Amino acid sequence: MAAHAKKAQQLARQLFKMSVIDGTVSTDRVTGVLAYIEKSRPANSVLVLKAYARLVSGELAKGRAVVEHAGPVNDATLTAIAAAMTKKYGRPVTATSKANPSLLAGLRVKVGDDIYESSVAGQLATLSAVA
Repeated sequence: MAAHAKKAQQLARQLFKMSVIDGTVSTDRVTGVLAYIEKSRPANSVLVLKAYARLVSGELAKGRAVVEHAGPVNDATLTAIAAAMTKKYGRPVTATSKANPSLLAGLRVKVGDDIYESSVAGQLATLSAVA
């Protein structure tokens, strides 16, 4: 990694740490960080902004459970998944649904980088990998 990219990453991490209050990304702090970058125009500001955006979006994704499904999913199921993920991760997690007919049946739940697979397509892929 080039020296300027490394410095941009370091600054982005510092700015990200300032954006988080009690484990949650603060909208006010993000607004302040963006105003600071716009005003001070640090070296390699585009690299800083890209790295900062990745850090913020990654952190926000940890609070969202995207429930992919082949068939219909009711609100009670989404609420139960959100409650289970909130308990598992020890932080508030909301659940949203996303239709994915390629799953055939069942669910796939994504929280940040974690994936929980209970779909027929996932089970078939597992079986074909073992065989």
